[in-house]
This record gives sequence, C-alpha cells and structure tokens, in this order.
Amino acid sequence: MTSIKDVAAQAGVSVATVSRVLNSHPSVSPDARTRVLAAVDALGYRPNAVARSLRTDQTRTLGLVISDVLNPYFTELARFVEEEARALGYSVIIGNADERPELQDHHVRTLLDRRIDGLLVSPADGDSPLMAEVSRGGTPMVFVDRWMPGVDVPVVRADGRHAIRDLVAHLHALGHRRLAIIAGPAATTTGDERVEAFREALRARELDLPEAYIGQGDFQADSGRRVTERFLALPEPPEVVFAADNLMALGALDAIRAAGLRVPQDVGLAAFDDIPWFVHTDPPITAIAQPTGELGRAAVRALVDMVEGRSPQSVTLPARLVVRRSCGEPASDRRSNL
Repeated sequence: MTSIKDVAAQAGVSVATVSRVLNSHPSVSPDARTRVLAAVDALGYRPNAVARSLRTDQTRTLGLVISDVLNPYFTELARFVEEEARALGYSVIIGNADERPELQDHHVRTLLDRRIDGLLVSPADGDSPLMAEVSRGGTPMVFVDRWMPGVDVPVVRADGRHAIRDLVAHLHALGHRRLAIIAGPAATTTGDERVEAFREALRARELDLPEAYIGQGDFQADSGRRVTERFLALPEPPEVVFAADNLMALGALDAIRAAGLRVPQDVGLAAFDDIPWFVHTDPPITAIAQPTGELGRAAVRALVDMVEGRSPQSVTLPARLVVRRSCGEPASDRRSNL
C-alpha cells in the first residue's frame, strides 16, 4: 500500500510538505504543490481519513437519520443526499429510525460518537430532548422533510398545503363529496400538517370532515389497511380515501381489493408522496409529489454551509398534484406527468 513517504520520495520533497499540500496549507510553493499532486495521482495515494481527521478535527463525513428506509420516498431522499454530499467531498453514514423515536436517538448518539461533521435528520417524533441538546451543543444539524418545533436549526422541506388544496378541488370537480383521510402520526409535523391542510381545503369547498372520516395511521402499510377497512365498514363509506403517505396508500389499496371493491368505480384513492410504482398500479394512482431530489440536495448544501462556517437559511419547496386515474378521472385527462 502506498504511503505518504512514497509520495514524498516520488515528488522529491519532505513528508511534512506532502502533509501540508494534502491539508491545503498555504505555506507551500506552487512548484512543490504541483509535484506532490502529480505524485499522489501517479501512485494512487489515498490519505488515511481517520488520521487526517485527528489533525484537522474534521472527518468529511455527514450523518443522515431517516424515518423509514423501507419507505420509497425516504430511500430516494437518501440517494440524493448521498450524491450531493459526494459531489461536495463528503461521505454519508445512514441510520434508519424505522419510525421509532428511541431508535432515532440511538442512531444520533452513535453518529456523534463517530465524530461526524454534521447531521441531517428527518425526525420520527415531534418531541426529542436529544435534538434540542444536539442543537445547543453546537453540532451542525439540519432537519429535512420533518422538523421539531422549538429546535432552532435550518429546515428543508416541501409545503404540501397548496397541492392538497389542488387535490380537494380536483376531487370536488369530479363530483366527490365524502372524502376521508388516513393521517400520519400526530406527533410528527407532517402528520399533523397534512390533516389540517386537508380539513382547510374541505372547508373552502363547504365540505365537512367528520371524525369518522379521519383514521389515525403511522406511515406504515398495515395502518393504511386497518383504517381503510374501518372506513369501508361505515354505514356511509367515503367516496375517496386520501392516504397521507405512499405506504399507507398501498395498504388502503390492499384493503379495498380484499373487500371485493374496485378503484375507482367503488371507491377512489389518492396519496401523498408520489412513487414510481404508482404509474404501474391498475389504475395508476393520483398523488401529491414532493421534489425529493431538490430537497435532498438543498439539505446537504445547507448542512455543509453550517459545517464550513456559513449561515444557511431554511428552504421550503412546493409539492405538486399529479393527476392519474384512481379517483374516477376521465381517460382523456393528461395532466398526469408520468
């Protein structure tokens, strides 16, 4: 394995000079810097990241704690985070909270013990004393997708309120009046926000949201299935079920089919968090799409700004309605953007 001494010998300089070049120290002549970098390239030398971190107090490593790695939305988000971090010269270590606050906090502690430079978190719960402690302790941290009120860190998220309003207007135009929602956990900001946005959008159309039409889910498919079974057993079932995330929507679809019903002829289905699978279901599912790639990239840039001493602002991006055919849309409707 090539060592720093080999690089020094190839370049005709001291080991100390090689170290200064690798750590971007200004007190190196242009000629020496050129020879060292040429030797590094010729020999394929890779500095020991751990040893270098002890000298620079940086590991060039970011931590990412996501709510659920099995949720395609978060899987895609993690992919864009990793890509952007790599482009900026950072590596990413990922922890999966599995929508469990205690597992989330375990991953955060583990990542901090590994001396990461900064932390991206999509909180699994709306109240974690550890997050406030991390923020007060000075570790660069950014919330992505979800956030925690009272924890003063930048937040990178999508605003789904306008898209939910568009969805309700779309359903109303199709003639639907009995609309139900499978909500996410009330302890998460996204779970609470989507229910309130849905309620406000219905109110704007002079429609009610009875308690019987609000089902408490947990962003998992099983909860979507259970809530939909309850909806279908009501004396007056909803005409459309809106699931506040994609996994709950898939659970709802299972429940509808298990009951011998058809989408959209017997009951319509819409979802928050569009995923590639939705274009392949029969019928394709109308959904609200978040700008996942932009969110992931913006979150990394904000965190790297903090790590490197700059002061980033929070970022809010718009979600959008993607119309397909799961709510009784006519086949001629081509606003789907497949």
